[in-house]
Amino acid sequence: MQQFPKRIAILGSTGSVGTQALEVIRENPTVFKVSVLSALKNSALLIHQALEFKPEVVVICDVNKYDEVKNSLSGLNIKVFAGEEALTEVAIHPSSDVVLTALMGSVGLKPTIAAIQAGKNIALANKETLVVAGELITKLAEKHQVKILPVDSEHSAIFQCLVGEEHNEIEKIYLTASGGPFLGKKIDFLSSVKKEQALKHPNWVMGAKITIDSASLMNKGLEVIEAKWLFNLNVDQIDVIVHPQSIVHSLVQFTDGSMKAQMGVPDMKLPIQYAINYPDRLKNNFKRFNFLDYPNFSFEKADLDTFKNLGLAFDSLRKGGNMPCILNAANEVVVEAFLNDKIGFLQMSDVIERCMQEIKFIEKPELNDYLETDKHSRILAGELVTKSIF
Repeated sequence: MQQFPKRIAILGSTGSVGTQALEVIRENPTVFKVSVLSALKNSALLIHQALEFKPEVVVICDVNKYDEVKNSLSGLNIKVFAGEEALTEVAIHPSSDVVLTALMGSVGLKPTIAAIQAGKNIALANKETLVVAGELITKLAEKHQVKILPVDSEHSAIFQCLVGEEHNEIEKIYLTASGGPFLGKKIDFLSSVKKEQALKHPNWVMGAKITIDSASLMNKGLEVIEAKWLFNLNVDQIDVIVHPQSIVHSLVQFTDGSMKAQMGVPDMKLPIQYAINYPDRLKNNFKRFNFLDYPNFSFEKADLDTFKNLGLAFDSLRKGGNMPCILNAANEVVVEAFLNDKIGFLQMSDVIERCMQEIKFIEKPELNDYLETDKHSRILAGELVTKSIF
């Protein structure tokens, strides 16, 4: 039986998932209490959040903003830490029941490992953690009897479909993709698109990095890798289907041919709430789905010839080892470059592919191998971006 309020540590509280998690918590003050808040650079929003939710601990990763945060929270019983290394320390803070990892990129790896080793259940919004080191993370979670509760809408959908089906074998899962802002577009069009176009997602409100990943279908590729580890699947058991309406969030097909789907309006607060309050559902006032608003659903095959990133993600998963780590690190570099107008949209895939070809492959990596692979992949990707002309 759950004890309330559940104490939630939010790593990455100023991002899209973090702020929406706080909306859920604000609406349910008797069910949840914030124990930890952290931000990379957004000190102003972090201070505002801390003043409202009064956590026991806050972390500002940018050490240059420590004094600002510390002084703003003086007089309150809130401990303030600075630096990325502090994330690992607060991830194991005894005041937390659930750690919501909503950090952007592979920076979430070490804090997630620490939280698992401390026996904390993980509400996982940071997909890169499983992409980079899925085998390591899942083995640790099993060893420490920790639940990894997916926050991504697609993985939450699969997770919800599998409740009560623990003894039934999965034949296949289908992860749905909206197709992003460039659905149906071809290479000639994509060769000249700008970040302003790529950031206009038709259905979801997300941060800049994940929105670009959605436009390039890398986000779906990362979700394919994450799904392999979350649900113990083979590559051939995972498929992607484009569903522009974003109402069917994903589907599970069982060995008897029966299929289950989880549906709902596009709203990240639902999977966030389900994860942090698992196993119980919590009544809310979120917008409800109306079939009459969506008289037609459509589904189509993903275009891997135009959107190479999805194919590269499948390739990295089939290769295994540190290959998904290479893919992820290179992608983080090229997305940042694209957002800063240093590389073209299609060239992102070219740089990622080069890194996958040139970085040393390690079949059975340990934690340090992942960290070294991440570092060298970023260096090479940065060099390739610098040399690129578009």
